[in-house]
Amino acid sequence: MALILQWICTFINHPNSQLMHHLRNHLSKLSVSLKSVFLLTLLFIGIQKSSAQTVYELNSGWKYAPIKTVGDKGEAISALNYSLKGWYPAVVPGTVLTSQIANKQIPDPFYGMNNKLIPEIYKTGRDYYTYWFVKDFKELPATGSQQVYLNFRGVNYSFDVFLNGHKLNVRSHEGMFLRANYNITSWLAKSGNNRLAVIVYPVDVVGNPNGGQGGDGTIARNVSLQYTAGWDWIKAIGDRNTGIWDKVTIEKTGAVKIIDPHVITLVPGVRQVEGVQQPAIIKVSADLQNATNKTVTGVLKYNLDGVPVAKKVTLKPNATQTVQLADYSLKNPKLWWPNGYGPQNLYNLQLQFVTAGNQLSDKKNIEVGVRELTSEWNAHTRSRQTNVNGQKIFVKGGNWIVSDELLRLSKERYDAEVRFHRDMNLNLIRVWGGGLTERPEFYEACDKYGILVFQDMWGSGDCNGRWVDPMKLEDQATRRKYPDNHPLFLESVKDQVKMLRNYASLAIWCGGNEITPPDDILAAIRDTIMPKLDNTRWFVDFSNSTAMSQDSTGVNSDGPYGIQPLSTFWQHRTYPFNSEVGSVGIGDIESLKRFIPAANLVIPEEENGKNKVKYDSVWEYHTYIGYHYTDNYGKPKDVADFAAKAQLVNYDQYRGLMEGFSSHMWDWYTGVIIWKTQNPWTAMRGQMYDYYLDPNACLYGLHSGSEPVHIMYNAIDGTVSTVNNTFKAKQKITVSIKLFDINGAETSLAKIYKDSIATGSAAVTNIQKAVAEASNSKGVFLSLRLIDPNNKIISDNFYWLPDNTGNYSGLQQMKPAQLSVSAKQITKGKVEVTLSNNKNAPVAFFNRLSLVNPVTKKRILPVFYSDNYVSVLPGEVKKVTIDYNLPVTNAQVAISGWNLPEKWIAIK
Repeated sequence: MALILQWICTFINHPNSQLMHHLRNHLSKLSVSLKSVFLLTLLFIGIQKSSAQTVYELNSGWKYAPIKTVGDKGEAISALNYSLKGWYPAVVPGTVLTSQIANKQIPDPFYGMNNKLIPEIYKTGRDYYTYWFVKDFKELPATGSQQVYLNFRGVNYSFDVFLNGHKLNVRSHEGMFLRANYNITSWLAKSGNNRLAVIVYPVDVVGNPNGGQGGDGTIARNVSLQYTAGWDWIKAIGDRNTGIWDKVTIEKTGAVKIIDPHVITLVPGVRQVEGVQQPAIIKVSADLQNATNKTVTGVLKYNLDGVPVAKKVTLKPNATQTVQLADYSLKNPKLWWPNGYGPQNLYNLQLQFVTAGNQLSDKKNIEVGVRELTSEWNAHTRSRQTNVNGQKIFVKGGNWIVSDELLRLSKERYDAEVRFHRDMNLNLIRVWGGGLTERPEFYEACDKYGILVFQDMWGSGDCNGRWVDPMKLEDQATRRKYPDNHPLFLESVKDQVKMLRNYASLAIWCGGNEITPPDDILAAIRDTIMPKLDNTRWFVDFSNSTAMSQDSTGVNSDGPYGIQPLSTFWQHRTYPFNSEVGSVGIGDIESLKRFIPAANLVIPEEENGKNKVKYDSVWEYHTYIGYHYTDNYGKPKDVADFAAKAQLVNYDQYRGLMEGFSSHMWDWYTGVIIWKTQNPWTAMRGQMYDYYLDPNACLYGLHSGSEPVHIMYNAIDGTVSTVNNTFKAKQKITVSIKLFDINGAETSLAKIYKDSIATGSAAVTNIQKAVAEASNSKGVFLSLRLIDPNNKIISDNFYWLPDNTGNYSGLQQMKPAQLSVSAKQITKGKVEVTLSNNKNAPVAFFNRLSLVNPVTKKRILPVFYSDNYVSVLPGEVKKVTIDYNLPVTNAQVAISGWNLPEKWIAIK
């Protein structure tokens, strides 16, 4: 019987004639009684006839050519007999530059000064980057009521489209953030051989990249990206990202198409992560479009957790109708939580429309995270507070620009980058307003890893007139009216909201970066669009709004930016919800070599580690901003040594930043968002990993400082304190505090038993005097640990503290480490590295692990480490897990540290 039910389930999920034949063969071998049970079960469930419903992507085989070499019209070009001789292969999705790079027509703009060699659209004119893109594809004419659609998920900036000699759009489609779809059923060739031709025009106003943030600001007159005209962390992009930058798909349905389904989950009350849950309410609606000239009757339905919900619908000819299904009460729901607070449970909801003839017309698969987002004003901190499932969330976030400045976007890259944010123990990403609303695959990754999203609309204080700026072409009042086309902006907002509103991770909509959009746009979004299309999320008018965050005088104050004394993060009070703070993040020598020519690998000259004296031209072009405190570790002997010492600064800065803000959680702050955590090109600031997805020590400093349960040291006043950023107190915890001198000699300062560590931040003890005495001449190492009743370490924090002059003189006198390293494969794509230090040895300090190619010794990327830049105490063992989803064979593990020369370990 179990086998019968298994067949039934398989049949229902995969209805096709071949499977029916297979089941009939098996059915013929069953007894009469079992046959009866089988047939009755099928009748009860209802057999759903197969459908041609399918979607596929047109992502290869494209060709392109500039209009300067193509004088013919689209009707001619889109005919199959039109010769494409001399046309080049095109990258779609992609831009003109990504196609030119692929064809070696231009050099890699990420390397050295190559970007300067690429023609700049402000000088060449728009026609230079106006291109035809052509794609031949096979699709037979539709039969019966079948419909075929051509969908564009993103084109920058405007385009006309032709198919088999016919123009599909009446007027040019405009706007980077406005999807386009065309019913091409009547235009498909009888032979099944079809040609698509698209002419893509650059943004209407290209802007002057004069070195200002957003250049002269006029790039904001378009509904498009602003960073393409240059910023203080990126150079201008020659084509302004002109191209078919997002997916092009062919979609086949029956008579009725499901458009922009909407799933809302309501989770009333204050929930705990564990235990039986009270029901959640699921609300589902969708637009149904009948593309035929006949009335169609059918059923809109879905099945969630084994329970069907359905509604009968009658659709008039050539009509679109919004259908709301009955609310469904989901029993004992598995809830979705942000990273660090609980699991990221997701349900699969398949929404279907089935016609009266039991024919599947269309379906949409939606991953649903059951959660409810709310927000309230915290009167104590004077800032907005984010709640999930009734529980307040202390926001630890990172600002995000875009995955790749040339829009080479992929599900795999999105997954890797968001995973890095999870590994930093962050719980939010703010998508900055000078970039884009990211693609659905980004939000899928955020759903998967529990990263809330704070989504800006397309505007910035720099371009859109918050400040008087001599670099801008037009005055402040004029810039406040950008963009030129307000109706297009609003239509684009509606479209993007519909595309993204079902993702559990999407938490906050924001009017723009550091400024509101124009008054009419703001009013329409706030008062009409959001209430109608997405009324379950918090909308804030701009990213550092007083409605979100105020200091005691009601004046805003974000930052600081750049390297700071660690005391700044503990003592300087900023925004109570600080949307931007931070800055540095260069990689080590291997990272630098990826984009800096050997002749330019020159140590920056700085006065006292603070003021610029001389920077190499490539470093300056790639936005290097200076590193304080590297000289405190000893004058670098070469650029490799400089970059290695910069990692010590990186780790200390970002651990200290998050510890300082966490020490005041729910008192001064409800959240902090780092400016910024990643770069879309080979920049030298504001990143936890480089463009090539190689992490630097910033990532692991944050990994430590952002732990949900954490022990930390305030070097300014000597206080050891705990942070519990979960919903429950931690019971029966032991606090271990030890010092180690440069030779590895141990001094135990305290072993303190705590019955309970409450949520929030709390002081444990003060060790200022003991640390001052121990670190006086050479500095000292400090080990802080939280240990649970089972003797498991739940927080392990290791500091290196300077001598009484502020220098790390003792580190420069350390003896070589006596570290044994072994590596073994524990599962496919996972390696466990064991680090063992001798009992009478010094600390094995600040060791970088890498998975490397055994021949080239270069790092394999991307790879994920459970921890890195690790230190191992005398007589102790540490294990690090290396995780990778790559076709890697015979890899090795490389390790090098402050007092450990680089060596390579075979994986057993």
